[in-house]
Amino acid sequence: MPTIQRLSALEILDSRGRPTVQATCQLASGAAATVSVPSGASTGTAEAHELRDGDPQRYRGLGCRKAVQNIRGELNRALANRPFRDQAELDTAMIDLDGTPNKSRLGANALVAVSLAFARACAVEQGIPLYRHFANLIGQPVTALPRPMINLFSGGKHAGGQVSIQDVQVMPLSARTIDDLLAMTYAVFQSAADLMYRQYGMRLLTADEGGLAPAFSSAEEMLDLSVQSIRAAGLEPGRDVALTVDVAASHFHDAGCYRLGAEILDGPAMVNRLLSWLDRYPIASLEDGLAEEDWPHWSMLLSQAGSRTLILGDDLLCTNPARIRRAIDSRAANALLLKVNQIGTLTEAMEACTLAKSAGWRVVVSARSGETEDNWLADLAVGWSGDHIKVGSITQSERLAKYNRLLAIEVETRIQVA
Repeated sequence: MPTIQRLSALEILDSRGRPTVQATCQLASGAAATVSVPSGASTGTAEAHELRDGDPQRYRGLGCRKAVQNIRGELNRALANRPFRDQAELDTAMIDLDGTPNKSRLGANALVAVSLAFARACAVEQGIPLYRHFANLIGQPVTALPRPMINLFSGGKHAGGQVSIQDVQVMPLSARTIDDLLAMTYAVFQSAADLMYRQYGMRLLTADEGGLAPAFSSAEEMLDLSVQSIRAAGLEPGRDVALTVDVAASHFHDAGCYRLGAEILDGPAMVNRLLSWLDRYPIASLEDGLAEEDWPHWSMLLSQAGSRTLILGDDLLCTNPARIRRAIDSRAANALLLKVNQIGTLTEAMEACTLAKSAGWRVVVSARSGETEDNWLADLAVGWSGDHIKVGSITQSERLAKYNRLLAIEVETRIQVA
């Protein structure tokens, strides 16, 4: 049984220059590992609580010194010199120690950092790649690599709100390897940059997750230019490359209505708008097409569109097993966006993943808008047999670290994309 000898932590900066948490786990065997955890900008209200310092004079209150001190202090005192049978025993001990429903006392950012650092240290102790350790945790072999959804254009909270919806991604369909898939995406991205310069006079400036962000007048204009970009790269929309859309509708939902640009739509009208996009564009996934508590209209959307596309829950589900069960029972979605820091420990995220798969759902393993150059997410997506991985665009080192790790795993395993 692995025994934690010491936990340590550091406040570092994420890709947006905001503080986040890095944790190191030293085992009694001498094995050690360090993990950096991300932070989201577009967050669901049901997410586990990310502990921030609240000091307006330092990082506008976003400092993480309290979470770091909780790792160095209380968590280290409680967990050091204690053997753990497995990941679940460690995570349960931390949840019990925190004692709150949403991990607000010690901070979900502290708990998830320790949870992941322990997992990586155990992989080091066993002398196996991290993705193999993750596969062993969930009890299944690695048989395929996840197919990426890669940011092309951004709006919403990722790009200053110049357009209501948050992201349009491309998902190459005809490529069978990560190597070919990234080359195909590069061609589309550069074509998009060329079109953006000609149509908007805008040079290549990127949003939080690396997407391009010209001043679109509407969501439809954003989708139109996405299709044009695919064609400009010499590829066929819907055959070679599909689109996936992160609507992030909670962020423009107020008093029962959706403020989509200049329009105000009720729930049924918003569903109809999403259906019209499916008719016009090659959309393979609709993420958060409705607000996180608009449960009746989620069920309406799934019943009318679930056979045509993924109805993907992010803010709706928050990687929370209780919300996933509700969505299964009410037939509100058919895919889970899995973010470990939304729920706070690997064990709970694994329960969410297993629950979604048992219902026949697809699982999309996702990064956050505030990322680091740590690449553990790629190993997680491979080890847990994610159908897709959503990291961001093919710009910015915090995104490329994950894609480069997928390239390395592809060479090592000789496994293709599903």
